[in-house]
Amino acid sequence: MKSAVENLNPTRVKLTVEVPFEELKPSLDAAYKKIAQQINVPGFRRGKVPAAVIDRQVGRGVVLNEAINEAIGPKYMEAMQAEGLEPLAQPEIEVTKIEDNELLEFVAEVDVKPQFDLPNYDGVEAKVEDIEITDADVEDQIQALRERFGTLVDVERAAADGDFVTIDLTAAKGGETVEGGEVSGMSYKVGRGGMLEGLDENLAGMKADDEKTFASQLVGGDLVGEDVDVTVKVTAVQEQQLPEFDDEFAQLASEFDTVAELTEDVRERLARSKRLEQAAAARDAVLEALLEQVSVALPETLVTDELNSRRANVEQQLLFAGLTMEKYLEDEGQTQEEFEADLDRRVRDAITAQFILDAVAKKEELGVDQNDLSQHMIMRAQQSGQDPQEFANHMFEHNHIPELVQEILRGKALAQIVETASVKDASGNVVDLKNLRPDGTIAEPAADEAAEETEEA
Repeated sequence: MKSAVENLNPTRVKLTVEVPFEELKPSLDAAYKKIAQQINVPGFRRGKVPAAVIDRQVGRGVVLNEAINEAIGPKYMEAMQAEGLEPLAQPEIEVTKIEDNELLEFVAEVDVKPQFDLPNYDGVEAKVEDIEITDADVEDQIQALRERFGTLVDVERAAADGDFVTIDLTAAKGGETVEGGEVSGMSYKVGRGGMLEGLDENLAGMKADDEKTFASQLVGGDLVGEDVDVTVKVTAVQEQQLPEFDDEFAQLASEFDTVAELTEDVRERLARSKRLEQAAAARDAVLEALLEQVSVALPETLVTDELNSRRANVEQQLLFAGLTMEKYLEDEGQTQEEFEADLDRRVRDAITAQFILDAVAKKEELGVDQNDLSQHMIMRAQQSGQDPQEFANHMFEHNHIPELVQEILRGKALAQIVETASVKDASGNVVDLKNLRPDGTIAEPAADEAAEETEEA
């Protein structure tokens, strides 16, 4: 078999393959055997019809087409491997020449992984922000803890921000109640936001048995974004009373005996959380610094497909959150053009990063074992809220295992790059990245130490 490659652009090739007929013999034999099982010829048992008889009965061309269809896929992959090409999509294949008993020629056009010079990824330098834990941060955590143990008490006054109200809501359009636009006995915290525009402003100052009607827009259902008249009736107003932050509360809400111990624990937990956030930021900063060192030509079809996928994902998330794209852009302070430009940049960076990490994994000869795959599937199942066994079964049944293996290899490549990187915070302190997992995520120090102890045991 001979092959030749023509570069149509940096990421698309035209592969011409010539296959001698002797290499097609196994496929021809299989074609004759298959057709022999499908036809009835007097004097011959089914499946035992000679090739010459099949040629007379159904035609040599039918046999050739069957054999070529069976052989062309493996021959295409063999030629791609021989040329050192990695396809990114299904090829467009055209048979250009059939010379019976002599030669088969076909041409394949396909997007391939781009060729580029891998930058030096040993000792990449990057910077991140300092870790800062303020007294206000600690106070916010303590306040949230107190609210968890708070009690609601009925009050005979107007509702204010922070109060809980029990309300009945009805949304109407043109005097008709909107389908699914009616709820009763719902508990709502005034000032929480995220439900109906104008609801918090109207609830403030309302007492039990007060009723108001105001204009708003629906955030869900078939009429999302349309103007409606919302009638709200308050049936109860409750004030949240918080427990005193004293030693008695510390013993109730934690394993500590004193407020001082509980406060110190809150501060330590915040510090761990901030360290994890900083380590994740360091990982991203290292990858971003690496991206700045290399220029990779990207297949536009791949970019377009990913853009469409991410755009659809954003729209779905907004729908679940009860937001329109217009409202989202308004809240983010972006125009549609700015949103699209930012999305395009992030997609191109993500695809480029994948190519770089694939190249690093190949150069470093990184591998994936069964334990890597099992742990990765468990993590992915947890992230999606699925049963690990059901997730694994789905991955195997739909042949997604190669994709998971590639994800693991990229994670290992990223971990190796970050481990050798030099990352400092704004104050010049070195950021400890020893807890980076092979999948590219950051482990908590305590969890990492426990895993090491388990492994040693």
